[in-house]
Amino acid sequence: MGTRTGGGRSTRYAVIMAGGSGTRFWPHSRRAKPKQFLAIVGQRTLLQDTAQRLRAVVPMRRLLVVAPRELAGLVTEQLPRLPAENLLIEPAPRGTAPCLVLAAAWIAQRDPHGSMAVFPADHAITDVDRFRGDVERGFEIAEREEALVTFGIRPTHPETGYGYIEIGAPIRRTAPRASWVRRFIEKPDAVRARRFVGTGRHFWNSGMFVWRVDALRAAVARHAPALASLWAALEGNGTVSSAARAFRRVPPVSIDVAVMERAERVAVVAARFDWSDVGSWAAVAERWGVDRDGNTERGDTLLIECRDTLVYGATRLVAVLGARDLLVVDSHDAVLVCRRDRAQDVRRIVDALGRGRYRRVR
Repeated sequence: MGTRTGGGRSTRYAVIMAGGSGTRFWPHSRRAKPKQFLAIVGQRTLLQDTAQRLRAVVPMRRLLVVAPRELAGLVTEQLPRLPAENLLIEPAPRGTAPCLVLAAAWIAQRDPHGSMAVFPADHAITDVDRFRGDVERGFEIAEREEALVTFGIRPTHPETGYGYIEIGAPIRRTAPRASWVRRFIEKPDAVRARRFVGTGRHFWNSGMFVWRVDALRAAVARHAPALASLWAALEGNGTVSSAARAFRRVPPVSIDVAVMERAERVAVVAARFDWSDVGSWAAVAERWGVDRDGNTERGDTLLIECRDTLVYGATRLVAVLGARDLLVVDSHDAVLVCRRDRAQDVRRIVDALGRGRYRRVR
C-alpha cells in the first residue's frame, strides 16, 4: 500500500465498549454484572482501570462509554465523573460493528473530522506510559494516512483462542513499529498457531482500534451497507425509538468481519504495552502471581500438596488437598470447580443454569 497525506490533527475521542453477558467469570460475573464491573486484577474494576488509563489520552469530556440499558446504572456508579450525555445506550446486543457505528455517529454529529480510539472495557493493561505512546502513534497514523488502525500484540505462545494479524510493508521506520495489514486470520488450529509464534509477522488481534470517523464512514459505506443504513438512521431526523428500531434490525456482526477484513487502508501498531484480555479464570494467574508449585491463591485459602491450581476464597475458607490443574472459585452463592484447561468452558455452566439444569439433592 502506498501512503497519502491526510489533514492535520483531529479532535480525539476514546470509546469504551462496556457490554457483555458475564459468562466466563462465573460465579463472580453474572448477566447483571459482567467481568468489566469486577475488581479482578486490582483494587479498581476493569472498567475503572480502562477509563483511568484513557484519561492520559483524552479528557473525560471526550470519553464515551457504550453499554446496554441494563448496565447503565453500573457504569454511572463506577464512573461518576462521566458526563451523562457520554453514556450511549446500545438498544440491543448486535456485536461490535453496530456498537461502534453508534459511537462514531455520535462523534460525527459533533465533530465530522474527529478521530476515535476504541477499547473493550475488560482488558488488563498496567504500563500506562507505553499504552499512551502507542495510542498516540495510532492516532497519528489514522489522521495522517486516513487508515483504520488496529493494535497487534506480539504472541508469547501458540494461542488458538485469538485471531491473528499478518503484517505487510512498514509505515515509516519509527517506534512503535507500524505496518500495513496484509491479512486478518481467524482463530487458527494449534499447528498454525505454533507456526505464527516467532515469525515477527504475526500478531494477536487485540480488538482495539483507532480511526477518523470520516474514514470509518467511508469504509462502512463501501463494505457494509446495513451498517451504512444504520448510520444514516442514527444521524437522521427521526425519533429515538426509530433509531433504536434501526439498530435492532441490523444483523449481529463484529467490526473485524464487517469492515476491517475488507477495508483497503488498514494499519497495525505493534503494541509495546503489556496486555491481557483476562479471558478466563485461568488467565488471572499471571496477574495474581504463582508460587513455586504453580499455585495461585486469593482470599481465604489453604492448599496442601497442590500443583498448578488456582483457588479464590472470596467469602469463606476454601481448603484444597492434593489437587492438580484445578480452578476452585468461591462466591456468596455458588462455587466453581473445574479443570484448569476447561476454563473457557465455564460459559456452559451459565447456559445450563439458564435452562434450569441443576438439582438440589437433600
